[in-house]
Amino acid sequence: KRLPQAIIIGVKKGGTRALLEFLRVHPDVRAVGAEPHFFDRNYERGLARYRDLMPRTLEGQITMEKTPSYFVTKEAPARISSMSKGTKLIVVVRDPVTRAISDYTQTLSKKPDIPTFESLTFKNRTTGLIDTSWSAIQIGIYAKHLENWLLYFPIGQILFVSGERLISDPAGELGRVQDFLGLKRIITDKHFYFNKTKGFPCLKKAEGSSKPHCLGKTKGRTHPDIDQEVVQRLRDFYRPFNMKFYQMTGQDFGWD
Repeated sequence: KRLPQAIIIGVKKGGTRALLEFLRVHPDVRAVGAEPHFFDRNYERGLARYRDLMPRTLEGQITMEKTPSYFVTKEAPARISSMSKGTKLIVVVRDPVTRAISDYTQTLSKKPDIPTFESLTFKNRTTGLIDTSWSAIQIGIYAKHLENWLLYFPIGQILFVSGERLISDPAGELGRVQDFLGLKRIITDKHFYFNKTKGFPCLKKAEGSSKPHCLGKTKGRTHPDIDQEVVQRLRDFYRPFNMKFYQMTGQDFGWD
């Protein structure tokens, strides 16, 4: 059992589960199924306990885990860096407005009596002041969170995966991820088929199985209809942060 050489650190509702499931098809990737939440919630348990959670690997295999909340956790960059400065980090990002709505939809499925998306978005609806303390909005200010990581890791050690392209061209994004991890490009478009009902790609064969595999029923939930004026306000709010994020990463994600 080894400490992970690569971690999917974010973001929540970005497509991290899909990425991990797709990656596990690769014979040289071994990953923890559940999210360990070590660097945010369980750090005091110590690295030996963390290593215990990891799967056994052979020489040349990569150990991985994913916990999407690491990206927004203040202490996570320093903690991961003190484990290993060489850890490769992967961030799956998607349009912060659809990400926020998806986040809200997930909460709504567990707590049907929460306030409307619209009322949670604003501190004050009349002045149009956005409530940045609401985590659904906070998470999407990617540029701000990234600054924290860049204090500990060079930008070249972080790969940014487009959640949108993970759906429209899974093999293309997986190609970039395999290159980044120094793996042979084994996962290609022959591994995927598009599920029209779900609206996203599925694996023809999952890890260790000969059956097709789609992500569970909690993925691809139908979003509630959100007032278009609110959506527009959010687009305007995120625009400068998105532009800054594009500059920092050298990638235009095309959200505007």
